[in-house]
Amino acid sequence: MKQESQLVTYAAGPVKNMVDYIIVRQENKAKVRNVRVIPNKECVTEDKLSVMDMQFKSAKRWHKKFEPRVCEKKTCEEYQSIVKDKVVEAQWKYLDVNEHWQQMKNIMMQTAQATYGLSKGPCWHKES
Repeated sequence: MKQESQLVTYAAGPVKNMVDYIIVRQENKAKVRNVRVIPNKECVTEDKLSVMDMQFKSAKRWHKKFEPRVCEKKTCEEYQSIVKDKVVEAQWKYLDVNEHWQQMKNIMMQTAQATYGLSKGPCWHKES
């Protein structure tokens, strides 16, 4: 049970009122632990400050162990030179933007498949 001073939110002379409802979202209703009034703190003349305690559970985050996706310098340089050669050889005239990007993607994916034996591109580890 609380003292009257912790329940009354408005007091003007003989008139005293209490807050009947506190609006929270449906999913947060179970998290409300305590609602009280701070007696000597006025927000507006004759209105007292209401405080609500809510309890939130912290979400546990499971972090994957970081594995750098660094490939050997020799194969990276080989991949870069092959891509540069194919880009120079490619026909780029009269292509719209989407066709241009599609052709660039195909060049990079085919070179990665040939160089690394992968379908995702350079420097990705094979899944075990």
